[in-house]
Amino acid sequence: MDPKQIKQALGSGLLSFPVTPFDADNKFAADPYQKHVEWLSGFDAPVLFAAGGTGEFFSLTPDEIPAIVRAAKESAGKTAIVSGCGYGTEIAKGIARSVEAAGGDGILLLPHYLIDAPQEGLYAHVKAVCDATGMGVMVYNRDNAVLQADTLAQLCDACPNLVGFKDGTGDIGLVRQITAKMGDRLTYLGGMPTAELFAEAYLGAGFTTYSSAVFNFVPALANKFYAALRAGDRTTCEAILNSFFYPFMELRARRKGYAVAAIKAGVRLVGFDAGPVRAPLSDLTGEEEEILKALIDAHAE
Repeated sequence: MDPKQIKQALGSGLLSFPVTPFDADNKFAADPYQKHVEWLSGFDAPVLFAAGGTGEFFSLTPDEIPAIVRAAKESAGKTAIVSGCGYGTEIAKGIARSVEAAGGDGILLLPHYLIDAPQEGLYAHVKAVCDATGMGVMVYNRDNAVLQADTLAQLCDACPNLVGFKDGTGDIGLVRQITAKMGDRLTYLGGMPTAELFAEAYLGAGFTTYSSAVFNFVPALANKFYAALRAGDRTTCEAILNSFFYPFMELRARRKGYAVAAIKAGVRLVGFDAGPVRAPLSDLTGEEEEILKALIDAHAE
């Protein structure tokens, strides 16, 4: 897809991030990954993000990412594939080029590594990555990479292939300023952990859609919630929040890293060989997996 096409796809429905399965030797397991991506592509998600945050991008080497993108493209049918990208500027440029060579449709630029940076530095970083590829680029505002509205506006002027903005700060004042300033220049994506908990607020702030981590293992429920949200059906939204998302939030909050580990556990529980999480994360305990299984079973469709 060209940047205009991926921008349109990003804004056309619910999005998700497949987990990255690892085998007994802690290597990427392509076969179970492709089975899972093929299953997910049968539901209503116009874009899937390969090697994203839920896909443990932070634990992958740059050399592993193109193979993951190729595997996703081979099994996703007509679903577009956007890849995670990040680390320092030179590494991120290399990842962007390798994703493009692997057939990816775009990149999500995650925060750079470790250090805080001034707005001028963030501008230079994002522009360098945009300049390194012809694909559409979406920036992820969170942690040590928070673009202010004026910086983002300058990037929009300088980078025609900057097509999307994802927010993980939870700063509604900032994101509303950005949507008001940039208008339809970008597609806006909610990116808080368990984004459904914040979806109504982000929709009210002018955001287009969000990425659903739980789509990995309860895609029908994720789509039901999304449809109710877009229809303004607060009764259905609140029922699903109370019966599923708030109990899931309590489980996710038990330990750092469970925003990823709980998703991977859910994928295993619905029958896909996702393998364990990589260090420095840790998997759910057996007791916690039983809690998650009961929650999934209660919402089986």
